Amino acid sequence: MRASNPLLWPKAPAILGYGIAVLSVAAALIISWWPALHLRDAPVSLCLCAVILSAWFGGVGPGSLATALSALAFYYYFLPPIYSLAAKPGEIPRLAVFMVSALFVGSLSAAQRSATELLRRARDDLKLTVQELRSTNEALQAESRERKRSEEELRQAQADLARVNRVTTMGELTASLAHEVNQPIAAAVTSANSCLHWLAGDIPNLDKARAAAMRIVNDGTRAAEIISRVRLLFQKGTPQWEWVRMNEIISEMVGLLRGEATRYSISVRTDLPVDLPQVMGDRVQLQQVMMNLMTNSIDAMKEVDRARELFIKSQRADNDQVLVSVSDTGVGLPPGQADQIFNAFFTTKPHGTGMGLRVCRSIVESHGGRLWTVENSTGGASFHFALPTKIAAKE
Repeated sequence: MRASNPLLWPKAPAILGYGIAVLSVAAALIISWWPALHLRDAPVSLCLCAVILSAWFGGVGPGSLATALSALAFYYYFLPPIYSLAAKPGEIPRLAVFMVSALFVGSLSAAQRSATELLRRARDDLKLTVQELRSTNEALQAESRERKRSEEELRQAQADLARVNRVTTMGELTASLAHEVNQPIAAAVTSANSCLHWLAGDIPNLDKARAAAMRIVNDGTRAAEIISRVRLLFQKGTPQWEWVRMNEIISEMVGLLRGEATRYSISVRTDLPVDLPQVMGDRVQLQQVMMNLMTNSIDAMKEVDRARELFIKSQRADNDQVLVSVSDTGVGLPPGQADQIFNAFFTTKPHGTGMGLRVCRSIVESHGGRLWTVENSTGGASFHFALPTKIAAKE
């Protein structure tokens, strides 16, 4: 996969990266001026593509070089009077917007490449890490005479495995996450072209140009938030206990996984009451529980022929608890094995690790709650977990 897809080739050496920047800008100019293609009216898009390509394969430095070369070429070849380096005061706003837009999309491209490399490295290390953890667990189970020490080591292994499970899930969602980041980047490029268009008129339309610039800022913020959320799920550290709102966690995970659901024609519905009380817990761990349950439901619906729907509901429960339900219309629980799905290394997936639901139950129980599942009468399965709202869970 990596060798066949040019976008996944290793990052180029510094000299080659700068060479790519020069060649990509030159190619953009040649294409723009090629008579048969009739593209002289689209130099901005081609130059921005050159910046994105340079930043992707070379990083910030080559991206900045491509921006500078593109700005110079744009100024010399396309801003009237063309073929002149003389001062062009009336065209300075267009040149400034072009440079800002090019720097912006180049930075986003470099940031996306860094996030993609992070996900790939995690995925490449996954198989060996899981095998080591599996061997450790088997050894702990064999040491029955040292039960107390073995249980302590098992708890530590499970704590490490919780992060590995997050890395595993994020690695499986690489394509979907890349699509989520690409959307605001593409929208920012479109808004940049619109901004240049409104400034290019005889009487620049500053209001519409300003609105387009604000859309660029909003799209950039959206892309940064997605990358920040992914990085948070990769962090390793001690649990940070605080009062958290489950509805916020649910909404964050729905936003992160909506692209994956859309990819398989799965509709996502939520029922989240506004007056839901807070719970005491670690935000990242509770995000992991929601992410695992939602990805399991999505996996269960990939091949079904009936309507595919993921329904997430939160509500107050008895005994001062918050109850969260994740229901799907998938293949349902494995026949005769429903009581084993929370066991370590039990999986029905061809390439599953069998630790997702085990880790989820451990996290919920460490928060003083419980996790269970039931089969839906109309098909599919529902997972429920309850968390206390009044009593702080033990770390």
